[in-house]
Amino acid sequence: MTDARTSMPRGLFGDDVLPLYERTATRLLDDLRAAAARPGDRLPSERALADRYAVSRVTLRAALAQLESRGIVRPSSSRGWFVAELGLLPEATMTSASAAPQVQGFADYAQVNGLTAAGKVLSATVRPATVSEAEQLRIAPGADLFDLHRLRFLDGLLVALEHNRLPLAACPALAETDFNTASLYATLRAADPPQLPRIADYSVEARHPTPREIELFEIGETMPMLVATQLTSNQESRPIELTVQVYRGDRYRFRASITNQT
Repeated sequence: MTDARTSMPRGLFGDDVLPLYERTATRLLDDLRAAAARPGDRLPSERALADRYAVSRVTLRAALAQLESRGIVRPSSSRGWFVAELGLLPEATMTSASAAPQVQGFADYAQVNGLTAAGKVLSATVRPATVSEAEQLRIAPGADLFDLHRLRFLDGLLVALEHNRLPLAACPALAETDFNTASLYATLRAADPPQLPRIADYSVEARHPTPREIELFEIGETMPMLVATQLTSNQESRPIELTVQVYRGDRYRFRASITNQT
């Protein structure tokens, strides 16, 4: 669920509602500053860091990937992680609200807003990309594509029917992950190399429900549906996700801030 708004004031949400990988990144950054780490210093191993912060290796890698995206640390092939430049951020503790508006996944949105996200996988397959999909995702026609259909719930209430398509080469773990419980964006962040959702082209349109949507949502044929199409690119401006989300019209609202920069 994308909500294209300006950054919220710091302190609006407590640290405990931030995603665990962001809290881990904050703790790691604070520790590096406390230790007076310098550019070129080598970080402890991923296993040691995961033990230190009592998180999984997946969460730890997502935290490192976020720090890398901000120029704080850098990976070196077969050698681990190194400090890049601590002076790029102010001394204040890093939080999501201090950064520019980011592309949010469904689970990210739920966590920030104190909701419980859940999913029910309808299908998860690997198949060849069509010509149209290949053009949008900038991959070869016929390349392996991870195709995921899910129902999405907030606090037990069915909100959306979601169809995600991603190049499998960007994150091979997609095919082995149980997305009844796992977060798609957390899986992408933990990829090697990390795939960080950065930019999304987003459009919304209204239409009548299809017969299948009437059955899944248990609604009448007069209920309006809002269909959101999103093409998301990573930190290298390469498309990594093509998603269509279908929402009940009475359970979704899209907000955006429009500004004049001149």
